[in-house]
Amino acid sequence: MEYEKPLFFHLMEYARGAEGDVIDMVSGDPDWDAPPEIGAGLREFSRLGGAQFQYPPSEGLLELREEIAVREGVNTENVVVTNGTGEANYLAMAAALDRGAGSEVLLTDPVYPYYPGKVDLLGGESQYVPVDDEGGIDPEVVRERASEETSLIVVNTPNNPTGAVYDADTMAELVDVAEERDAIVLSDEVYSEFDFSNTFASALSIDSEHRIVTNAVSKSMAITGFRVGYGVFPDELVENAKTRHMLVNVAGSRPAQYAVCRALRNTNPEYYEATRKLLADRIDAFADGLRRAGAEFVRPAGGFYVLARFPDFPGTMANTKRLIDEAGVAGTPGELFGTARADWMRFALVTPEVEDAARRLATFFE
Repeated sequence: MEYEKPLFFHLMEYARGAEGDVIDMVSGDPDWDAPPEIGAGLREFSRLGGAQFQYPPSEGLLELREEIAVREGVNTENVVVTNGTGEANYLAMAAALDRGAGSEVLLTDPVYPYYPGKVDLLGGESQYVPVDDEGGIDPEVVRERASEETSLIVVNTPNNPTGAVYDADTMAELVDVAEERDAIVLSDEVYSEFDFSNTFASALSIDSEHRIVTNAVSKSMAITGFRVGYGVFPDELVENAKTRHMLVNVAGSRPAQYAVCRALRNTNPEYYEATRKLLADRIDAFADGLRRAGAEFVRPAGGFYVLARFPDFPGTMANTKRLIDEAGVAGTPGELFGTARADWMRFALVTPEVEDAARRLATFFE
């Protein structure tokens, strides 16, 4: 697996340079509108001036941390606002490895490639746990793979790239394994608003000092550029996270946090329901095209990515570029996500042209 090169960006650049019209299904940037309260919050902030234009508290605006704490059912002091879920995951991994309980990190295969990249950066050692055909993880397999050197177990639910959603029993058993091994479960829940199965369970539902949860509003509010995420850390690890965050970033963006806080307080559930309906319709449309193309695919239970395998057309970088050039559809090769789905391709359904993309793929493979 290759983590050192920004291959996602390489593919997007390749697609932009293609001669014909290309539908971008590489990026995870939502194409729908942010809640109106985001814009209202920015306009309101712009009128404040003075001290409000200076550094916010390093761990995040108190009002935002309080709002997150209420929503997640945790103490405000355990919440650290970060520059997206990416930084939250980095802080969580660092805090787990800094304990001196081992250098081994258990990841799933397939895996979001930035996880092992961060493990490498922090001097840890990645070990991989297979998942089932639908992307589900078996806690007993995790228990078998865990060793005395296991310091961290990283999961993502709903999952990128498989679309799997882990239920309450699975999360509870994973935390149980972590407690047995004196490890930490890091549950990245950035796609939690996109659960189509009604089975999603946050690791925060389990009272344990052996779990960290990360999340963000980047995807759920369609504001990836705002870089507002957060981590919920146990008492023994939260100061480590706050210190590392302060040393690396000093603080996050005050106007972005201000607008997000207002949006969290005032955005109705209907906003998220409408987004789920939009994505469910796109999944249906794309699935129809994949069937016509003769593809094997996994219908996502959550998130907005679809993995597919086409007959005699493995998910290599070369074949991905061929689809860009000859079909006008840009996906992501499965080999970027590990070895278990190396023959597959991932498609992000964050474009209004999903139906057209499905038709193009069906025509290409017919």
